[in-house]
Amino acid sequence: MTDAKVIPFDDDRDRSRGSGASSGRSPGDGSRSSRTGRSGAPKPPDATDSAPQTGSGSGGGSDAGRGGRRRSGRSTRRSRLTTVPEQQPDAAQGPEEPPVQGEPDGTDDASGTDSAPQPAAGELSGLLERVLGTDWETRASRGLAFLRRRITGEYEVDDFGYDQELTDQVLMTLLRPVFEKYFRVEVRGVENIPADGAALVVANHSGTLPLDGLMLQVAVHDQHPADRHLRLLGADLVFVLPLVNTLARKAGHTLACAEDAQTLLERGEVVGVMPEGFKGLGKPFADRYKLQRFGRGGFVSTALRAGAPIVPCSIVGAEEIYPMVGNSRTLARLLGFPYFPLTPTFPWLGPLGAVPLPTKWTIQFGEPIPTDGYPPEAAEDPMLMFNLTDQVRETIQHTLYKLLVRRRSVFF
Repeated sequence: MTDAKVIPFDDDRDRSRGSGASSGRSPGDGSRSSRTGRSGAPKPPDATDSAPQTGSGSGGGSDAGRGGRRRSGRSTRRSRLTTVPEQQPDAAQGPEEPPVQGEPDGTDDASGTDSAPQPAAGELSGLLERVLGTDWETRASRGLAFLRRRITGEYEVDDFGYDQELTDQVLMTLLRPVFEKYFRVEVRGVENIPADGAALVVANHSGTLPLDGLMLQVAVHDQHPADRHLRLLGADLVFVLPLVNTLARKAGHTLACAEDAQTLLERGEVVGVMPEGFKGLGKPFADRYKLQRFGRGGFVSTALRAGAPIVPCSIVGAEEIYPMVGNSRTLARLLGFPYFPLTPTFPWLGPLGAVPLPTKWTIQFGEPIPTDGYPPEAAEDPMLMFNLTDQVRETIQHTLYKLLVRRRSVFF
């Protein structure tokens, strides 16, 4: 024991820095005496010293290296708690492959939960297109803009009460399925209505209820190449009924008087008139497609004053929607109606009897009859008015006969 050599601590530290932990000394080397301290009692090893050391020797590194780790043990443990070693891909396994597109890669999203498959925006858009149509976005934007203008009052109405925007966006939209799907109206010769300027459309009237006038308005609105609008002249009763009055004004209808018709024609509008009136609308089913008297020819006088052409129009299919087999005159007087229809279904079936029969319609516009070649005083010539009135009536009647001969069935 007297020959043992004590190595100073400073030399041990310097040697550990120079030679490193792997000095090749065995565990039984004499440097272990530095672990005993001055009192000679063994000092419990540090937690870091118990870890196996990788070196060139069989038993681990030198005691000097252990002493160096013991001094920096706290900082080492602290750094191990705060530092996460970067995982490097194993060289034997090769480079990490990216996840296959369309398969889950096992990663979490930013919220810390497993990412669940969400429906793509394209799938939602495709679903809306199948349900609402390919132009649903355009129609939705137009609808929202329409509601905004209705709420703020930013829409125009002329002095007759005609609301063109409401007619185009709402009323025509409601009537179009009836026109196309229910009555399956076939329109012919609509190009005979001038593309611009005034024109007077004269048509037959039938069907117990004035649905033929509404279908005529849809035909001009949807089928004319120049997108003309038909302004119908209505009877006094139309503008007395509370709800009907408002809707008729909004749709562009006006009172069937010479003054209103003259004003509309002078503005270049397409005006529609049905001279038979209630005589044609409420005639018995046995007299179907037989034109009634056309009045005193006031529509001809109006057309002559405005110089507007007269376009005859024949409507087939409206006579059979409500086959009128009787007329209750007592109920008509009590209600203030010109007639009270009795049909095979009304009033026996109640509200269900008011549903029209789904007949097949045909609307044909004839060649226009010009009036601009007559002198201004021609509007006061009764013989001329009678001749023109009879010419228009005969044209409509002969066209009705031709259409009836060609018709295969009432419903097809």
